[in-house]
Amino acid sequence: MFWFLLIAMVVVVAAVTLVVVGGGDGGGLRDSEPDRLHDPLPEDRPVARADVDAVRLPVTVRGYRMNDVDDVLDRLGAELAERDARIAELEAALAGAHASAMGGPGLIQDGPPVLGPVAEAEPAPGPGDRESADAPEAPGTPQEGEERP
Repeated sequence: MFWFLLIAMVVVVAAVTLVVVGGGDGGGLRDSEPDRLHDPLPEDRPVARADVDAVRLPVTVRGYRMNDVDDVLDRLGAELAERDARIAELEAALAGAHASAMGGPGLIQDGPPVLGPVAEAEPAPGPGDRESADAPEAPGTPQEGEERP
């Protein structure tokens, strides 16, 4: 029984060695293709929401491939910077169009509007002032045109 197990083990080890080394059919184990970004972001047009949703980054043993992630983030950063610049350009053109339509370049300013000096108004009579003007004066005080004794 011992000899049978020993011979079986030698045969198994030899078979595994032949498969790994590729001794029988002339071929060996194929090298596996590394995971790569299959559908990169389009180079010929601006990136759309559907393009970002469709990006699937390949996974490695320690997470995502850093080069692929960096490429995607660099592209998205460049697209956002380009769009921000275009928005600023259009806002400036719109502000200029509004200023020329209103009659001058000084009408649209940054910050709160500057108001000129305001003339002081006479204070309105308060509730106590109204009562004293309408009420008769206390007895013994001289009225208009009367003299004091």
